[in-house]
Amino acid sequence: MKATLSMVALGVAALALAACETGRQQEQPNTLVAVMSSSAPDMQAGANDPVWAKAKPLNVALTNGANFGAPPGDKGDSKAVLKAVYTADMLYLLIQHADPTHSVRRGPYQKQADGTWKKLTDPADKGGDDNVYYEDKWAMLWPIDNSIKAFDKEGCAALCHEEKTKPYGNKYTSREGELADIWHMKGQRTAPNGFVDDQYVDHTRYDEKTSRNAGRKNDPGTATGEYKGLPMVGGKPQFMPRDGKPANAGGTYYIKSGDEVPFDDSKFKPGDEVASFLIYPLQGDRADVRVAVSWAKGMYTSVVSRKLVTGSKYDVQFSNLGMRYGFGFAAFDNAQVRHATPDDPLYLVFAK
Repeated sequence: MKATLSMVALGVAALALAACETGRQQEQPNTLVAVMSSSAPDMQAGANDPVWAKAKPLNVALTNGANFGAPPGDKGDSKAVLKAVYTADMLYLLIQHADPTHSVRRGPYQKQADGTWKKLTDPADKGGDDNVYYEDKWAMLWPIDNSIKAFDKEGCAALCHEEKTKPYGNKYTSREGELADIWHMKGQRTAPNGFVDDQYVDHTRYDEKTSRNAGRKNDPGTATGEYKGLPMVGGKPQFMPRDGKPANAGGTYYIKSGDEVPFDDSKFKPGDEVASFLIYPLQGDRADVRVAVSWAKGMYTSVVSRKLVTGSKYDVQFSNLGMRYGFGFAAFDNAQVRHATPDDPLYLVFAK
């Protein structure tokens, strides 16, 4: 009897210790706590899956982005709420961020009053800085093996370098051997196929001929890339979607590969818009991160999944559930590069 009571007492003590540890983790500032779940959330259910009720939210203030539908004088501020759960082999994130506009018109072709076609572009874009005809995005950045020495002090700013080579600078790590994993959700190029683009950052500096993206690179595995631009042929877009719907009248501002057909100009009237690019499913190492995205009433909801351990040298590995993993988060409102970010680094921990 005494042995049984002792075992019960030990069990209660262990549970209390675990609860205290989880409480301490949740009390740490800027810390997202992933809770263990016996079942995976239904990604298509968004925030309505009951598994998310078990997870404590992390509220993140985002500042200094472009757009976000703000009145004059606003600094492009937004906010995000993050939750995390994990199973035996998977990590799941619920990401909700405020964006009052659902921006989908990424560089469309538009039929003019005289019957000609024109690609719509941001008149202020001087190269890689479109803030008018683009798409909504978000991105997460994870230092790999804690290799980025300045991350705990500077967060993502440790990898962002303001340089005159581009309107918004370049992204690279400061030293050889420093690597970061990037998860880049692109609202019109990857999300419709259920992917977050899996990329990475190394120490490569900008070079106009050999490394225009500086240290930002794609994980291997997808020969076609996530999308391909469609040229004008004979003064008209090369392809249209199989359903023949204008993008601004029930169609989409992208065409999924395999759904393109020869362009039929007779189906469109002046003012109609059509997609200027094909999108492809990601493959291999670049396809590790999956997502289901929805937008309603000024809020994006993304449910993300990735294996805890992928084995790729280009990915952060959540192999030690006792570690604290630094990360950054950024949201883009119809902006190619001008994103809103938090001031401080964020961290993910795993509750036992």
